[in-house]
Amino acid sequence: METIKLAAQSRDKSSPLVRAMRKAGRIPAVIYGNKIESISLDVSALDFKKVFTKAGESTVITVDVDGGKSVNAIIQDVQLDPLSGAVSHIDFFQVRMDEKIEATIPLEFVGESKAIKEMGGVLVKSIDEIEVSCLPADLPHAIEVNLAAINNFDDHIKVKDLAISDKVKVLTDIETVVALVEAPRTEEDLAELNEKVEADVTKVQGTVKEVPVAEEKAEEKAK
Repeated sequence: METIKLAAQSRDKSSPLVRAMRKAGRIPAVIYGNKIESISLDVSALDFKKVFTKAGESTVITVDVDGGKSVNAIIQDVQLDPLSGAVSHIDFFQVRMDEKIEATIPLEFVGESKAIKEMGGVLVKSIDEIEVSCLPADLPHAIEVNLAAINNFDDHIKVKDLAISDKVKVLTDIETVVALVEAPRTEEDLAELNEKVEADVTKVQGTVKEVPVAEEKAEEKAK
């Protein structure tokens, strides 16, 4: 397995120069874990972008602190600036390679469904990630969902159908449906749907019925 490394510098967590740090292309971060003291860090924004693209939040990386101490960790949380969308802070979680951890693994949909290609069906994805437990070295970066297994509108893929290593324990209910293909709507279905929508609009609480001005004045005189 490829080792993904990220250089980091330790920093004084009470330092007021965080804004200047970000302007210089560095991101404040913290690394913590079970029974260890947290360490405040900063990392290169450019280097982190490359690492995050490879590792995501489910692959162990090696964080090299001050060019000396190496720490095995996963990217636990990435905070974004609400205005610019740039990464504003990173949480790393230190892991022990001999202790199992729980993680959320994204699903990667691949392949082509005959029910979509030949029958015009519509793909429905029920979930896009699953929860697992395993040793850090066995964490999959992603789990593939092969849509080629869906040949008609009665077929569906469940968690138990996914190809997952026996070293990985799935915590999500294995009977959970991951994906299926629905039949395309007919013109009659669409027309019926439009009729229902139009009928329901008048029943929405707070809907005000428009009254012509002449009728409104007549009603006021009658009062």
